[in-house]
Amino acid sequence: MQSSDSHWWRGATLYQIYPRSFADSNGDGIGDLRGVTSKLDYVAELGVDGIWLSPFFASPQRDFGYDVSDHCAIDPMFGTMSDFDALIARSHELGLKVIIDQVWSHTAVEHAWFQESRQSRTNPKADWFVWADPLPDGSCPTNWQSWMGGGTWTWEPRRGQYYLHNFLPQMPDLNFHCPEVQEAILAIGRFWLDRGVDGFRLDTVNYYFHDQALRNNPPKPGDSPATMQRHIYNVCQPENLTFLRRIRELLDLYPGSFVVGEIGSDDNLTRMIEYTAGTDHLHTAYSFQLLSDRADPQHFHEAMQPWTTGKGASAWPSWALSNHDCARVASRWKLDAPTSQIAKFALALLVALRGTIFLYQGEELGLTQADLAYEDLRDPLGVANWPANKGRDGCRTIQPWSHDHTFQGFSTVKPWLPIIEAHRDHSVDLQAQDPASVLAFARHAISLRQSNPAMRLGDCSVLYEDESCLIFSRKFGASSCLAGFNFSPKAKTIPGLVDSRLKPDLAVGKVQVDGDDITLGPVSAFLISKNPFKTKDANHESCS
Repeated sequence: MQSSDSHWWRGATLYQIYPRSFADSNGDGIGDLRGVTSKLDYVAELGVDGIWLSPFFASPQRDFGYDVSDHCAIDPMFGTMSDFDALIARSHELGLKVIIDQVWSHTAVEHAWFQESRQSRTNPKADWFVWADPLPDGSCPTNWQSWMGGGTWTWEPRRGQYYLHNFLPQMPDLNFHCPEVQEAILAIGRFWLDRGVDGFRLDTVNYYFHDQALRNNPPKPGDSPATMQRHIYNVCQPENLTFLRRIRELLDLYPGSFVVGEIGSDDNLTRMIEYTAGTDHLHTAYSFQLLSDRADPQHFHEAMQPWTTGKGASAWPSWALSNHDCARVASRWKLDAPTSQIAKFALALLVALRGTIFLYQGEELGLTQADLAYEDLRDPLGVANWPANKGRDGCRTIQPWSHDHTFQGFSTVKPWLPIIEAHRDHSVDLQAQDPASVLAFARHAISLRQSNPAMRLGDCSVLYEDESCLIFSRKFGASSCLAGFNFSPKAKTIPGLVDSRLKPDLAVGKVQVDGDDITLGPVSAFLISKNPFKTKDANHESCS
């Protein structure tokens, strides 16, 4: 059941779909919009509130859709605008919200705006991108380093200037200091909202503005050029907050719409709070805070704590443990347990967190990170940095629908990335028949979160933490939840925290309640839920 009120996004569970790898409807080996629509019943059966669609816009596909050449056009490999309209209609029939990626910080070099801007210093779009003169010795204007490797400046002989690109050289940064750019971006937002989408996931939302004085970033210890400086002048400029207000003003014209921002910075949690506090910026934001290799109680306590007091109490976080840019959590977390147990452990932790949560396709199946050969790589990050960094293809392999199909039910032909034979036994058709599967566990975990107002909306209090275990409570009105996690390979008994009359509603590994004590086995977790309400909407009226 979906909440109809304007605060539906608080505590919601959103399912990320990477269209290229979800389902192929036309037999070209690449997933598409019709393929997504054909699998929406499966998504709805997970119990999630909606979907987040990764880019499907016109693009040369150097960065697989995050290099947009036309923000208001569907790339033919994904289908047509009619296909998109059908996807929206079917999603809404099923009670699913549709959130789409918006890549506004930069474009592809093929974009008409850049093609005009690069021609001269006097054309109508001359100021739409970030241009700068060379230093007296001809070198780049700043020392800023790109996350995709190398510096952030490329020479354009037609203008006799450098242009800025925080990512690939073929992805020039828009100049948000230019008022016309801001108006053009907001017009793109209106286009898709009028089309019926329920909101946006804003890619690299803290990259919209740059320091106009072009000051150099200061150094810091790191293991690559991009991590060997503090990114304080090419991102996170104060003007960002002013433009976020304009985005929120636009969203407020479409009741029930929602915007989440992706933040990557040296101070992730601080920026998440700054960008979401109050009611005039983003509704919520997520960062890479929980997408690292760390899996320990202190790490999660540190992520949760800032949202309990001060400015953080008026902000709202979002969390993801996997996505299209990082290794899958079942492989990334080096816990001493089988990968299926790690996958369930991670799911239990995700649904227990305060905030809006994102589940990446295949996470509900316990998919592991694929280890691809160099010749199979498609990601420019992996191709350029092999073997030190194998890129992002390993988390982007296809969704396995059928175990006995040559191409795992994804397509009738060889997919754009290799078939991972190890994923065959994780297929949807097999797991749907197994009550002990990761898929069955995911459905149950999501159902618990959806039915318990405390898990969706409640405050969070850490009750116990040591080097191995974390136990916290969630409370909202008369509804409550107790969640516990043992990250270690050794059993742990915690006394006096559990009502002996209650039993876990969800458990991973070995969990034993003995009187008021609870014993957690190695890499184990539990959720104990007390819920007097019959539906997940029961207390939404009091949510502000």
